[in-house]
Amino acid sequence: MRSGEASSAPGSLGWNRETAALALLSFAMLIVSLDQYIVVVALPDIARDLGYSAQTLQSVISAYAVASAGFLLFGGRAADLLGRRRILATGLALYAGASLAGGLATGPGMLLAARAFQGLGGALVFPTTLALINTTFPEGQARNRALGIWGGAGAAGLVIGVLLGGLLTQAFGWEAVFLVNVVLAGPALLLAFVLIPPDGEREKGRTFDLPGALSVTLGVTLIVFALVQGPEVGWLSPGILISAVAGLLLIGAFAVIERRSSDPLMPPRLLSNTNLITGVVTAFMFMATFGSVLYFLSIYFQQILGYDALQTGAGFLIPTAIVVAGSTAAGQFVTRFGLRITLAAALAFGALGAVLLGVAISPDGSYAELIPGLIALSIGDGVVFTTMFIAAATGVADREQGIASGIASTGSGVGAAVGLALLVLVATAGLEDLTGDRLRIAAADGISTAMFVVAGGIVATLLVAVIRCPTPPAPESAAVPRQWRRC
Repeated sequence: MRSGEASSAPGSLGWNRETAALALLSFAMLIVSLDQYIVVVALPDIARDLGYSAQTLQSVISAYAVASAGFLLFGGRAADLLGRRRILATGLALYAGASLAGGLATGPGMLLAARAFQGLGGALVFPTTLALINTTFPEGQARNRALGIWGGAGAAGLVIGVLLGGLLTQAFGWEAVFLVNVVLAGPALLLAFVLIPPDGEREKGRTFDLPGALSVTLGVTLIVFALVQGPEVGWLSPGILISAVAGLLLIGAFAVIERRSSDPLMPPRLLSNTNLITGVVTAFMFMATFGSVLYFLSIYFQQILGYDALQTGAGFLIPTAIVVAGSTAAGQFVTRFGLRITLAAALAFGALGAVLLGVAISPDGSYAELIPGLIALSIGDGVVFTTMFIAAATGVADREQGIASGIASTGSGVGAAVGLALLVLVATAGLEDLTGDRLRIAAADGISTAMFVVAGGIVATLLVAVIRCPTPPAPESAAVPRQWRRC
């Protein structure tokens, strides 16, 4: 450990201040993660009560995704410069306030604004929790174990969100999927001031790189907006084309600004870190594939199998348990077998699971037929989630862990938008003029096809993991972490 009491053994996490802080950071990650999908099961009730149309309902999901993905780099930089405890507390407060507003919303506009501010709060919390763990625990076994716990909370949140959303919607109505965040984030905010050490003085000579921050934040936001809304309003519509072009121009401007900046938002040396780049690519592909499956399973359960909100939530009990176990154990797997072997094996399980789901999904299918695919996919899901962030943090200096975490989490956010946009096109192709049973049969076939595409994407990620094996930052050192020895 870097401060405070030492653990009882190297790499262990005996109960001390650092471990208590880890529990809080994992809990904060769980809160942010579960909200990406907690509203999915509640969407039909939200549409009925607030007057959303079939064309505008998806905006409840996209408002969060756009704001979150656009501000992740900003959140990571802010954590490095302004203090990680300050940014964590700010993000949790924003998250709780936006959730309260969402639960009290009386119209579509108010709800969309609340979802956007929830996304902004999440963009501050996500990279900050990751940076705090990476600067609290030294690289190697201790950090791997800590990231396993944090990753278990994050990966589990994606599936727990659907489960909890079903339970809350069935018992208390759709408002509860927002108000529950107030109950969760409020205590976490208070505990942050107790368990997280106070921030030191701001490092002299470092600037916020405001032109870089504004250009990349607005650029990513516009690109994600185009990707998320394109399937709904049409890829060639003026708004989508303008957003996409403006976003790309702003990203180009960001690259020019960074080359000329004396203290760039994204230091070039980070982009030469092969471990970070491998982690970012994996995070992008992970959310584009694994992360999109939850959405389609929710649709399949409700629209094809006829499940209600509670039954849909219960359908995610098995994936939740396996994802938690896989994510928590991933750090130990990395320590014992190395990053490449762990990542490749997990991706192989995930690809197999996606294929099995593609085969099992049908208009007359059953939940029992899905179980083998759910188990294999969930094993891969849990292990990959933790492993990709271990890779992204390796070889990064403490003073830059915030921005490195922001880069990795931005990759996952953009990947979620790209993956869902493309897979929605695949799953809904040819459904426009269908109704009744013909629509139901075609929708099931579309979801099945989407699962096979997901499998292909996971195989592509597997090739990246095998070819771009992370390398130790100091090969000549005798103290090379064990995770590199079998890479």
